Amino acid sequence: MEIINGFLKGIEGLFSASGFAALDWQNYVMVGVSFVLLYLAIAKEYEPLILLPLAFGMLLVNLCPSIMGAPETTIVPAAEYLKTHDVSTQSVQYATTVINGETYYNVPTYGGLLYYLYQGVKMGIYPPLIFLGIGAMTDFGPLIANPKSFILGAAAQIGIFITFIGAIYLGFTKAEAGSIGIIGGADGPTAIFVTSKLAPDLLGPIAVAAYSYMALVPIIQPPIMKALTTKKERKIKMEQLRPVSKLEKILFPIVVIVLVALLLPDATPLVGMLMLGNLMKESGVVDRIAKTAQNELMNIVTIFLGTTVGATATGTVFLQLNTIKIIVLGLCAFCVGTACGVLFGKLMCILTKGKVNPLIGSAGVSAVPMAARVSQKVGQKENPSNYLLMHAMGPNVAGVIGSAVAAGVLLSVLK
Repeated sequence: MEIINGFLKGIEGLFSASGFAALDWQNYVMVGVSFVLLYLAIAKEYEPLILLPLAFGMLLVNLCPSIMGAPETTIVPAAEYLKTHDVSTQSVQYATTVINGETYYNVPTYGGLLYYLYQGVKMGIYPPLIFLGIGAMTDFGPLIANPKSFILGAAAQIGIFITFIGAIYLGFTKAEAGSIGIIGGADGPTAIFVTSKLAPDLLGPIAVAAYSYMALVPIIQPPIMKALTTKKERKIKMEQLRPVSKLEKILFPIVVIVLVALLLPDATPLVGMLMLGNLMKESGVVDRIAKTAQNELMNIVTIFLGTTVGATATGTVFLQLNTIKIIVLGLCAFCVGTACGVLFGKLMCILTKGKVNPLIGSAGVSAVPMAARVSQKVGQKENPSNYLLMHAMGPNVAGVIGSAVAAGVLLSVLK
């Protein structure tokens, strides 16, 4: 009988030490959500570079919550501690506490792996580094050749501010509403940067929503584009862009950062890193570090950013009514931004007497280069000889700058 009781106690101890005992139904639901996101990343290839690590981080934290655990301090009797540690009293660096005449050491314990990696998100380090890599991979030539593209990139950010107002009416604070609204910029690093400063508790739902909608650009945008344009407008062929000189490409990032830093300092970390990466690329004198920013650095930071942001999506945080509101508001922000870009494209079409295809306005939402490819694809369906990609890249890269500027506006007003 004693053997059976001992065996049962061993089984009970094994179960209590396993992950099953520490998880609840919310964790299992989030594990299911992570499987869906992994499917979208692997099978459908929807933004896999960020969606795969994000989904896996979500899976890790809901199976093993301690992986995001913060460091703690435990109080241990000094005499007992010294028995198990071969150190002298003089060499111990821990703070001491005296209770009833007995000395205790305040011994710190280490946090989980992802807790430490997450500090790069919390302190706003990873998003600017992502922008550095984006800048090193981006050609601003189409934007420089057609400065009117700035208007379309700015128009697509209107969804951010409309959603900001809507979120306030739904009961969110101004800081939370600003973080939700930035989803409309369709720029994951910008959404993470703003949310980490204004509403860190909402980082998980907002990051998942932002990257999910970025991944779903080819599904969400075409119906809106077709609903707001006529077949004749979608067939419009645009003139070839003028060549852009190397001097113009070198001066552009310098001029932009000077203007942004002076007018909107809060946008400087994002825009500054974006322009630094682009200057490294266009100058042609630092090819080695430009390639590092494009490849090794970009890849490393993407892994850390995606995994740790996914690890903030625990069941208790994610499965709330506010999360549903965030997802719906994020979708509205994205759709309104797309619609505003297309409508301003229609206005430019009228003002230029049919020289601008309104479809390129949808690319102003900043999801580079996917939104530009969608403009190309929708236009080519109506006219197989139509090539809008380079024209759409102008609003697309303008949207990257526009979303960062919008983030700076929100931060300067709300933080």
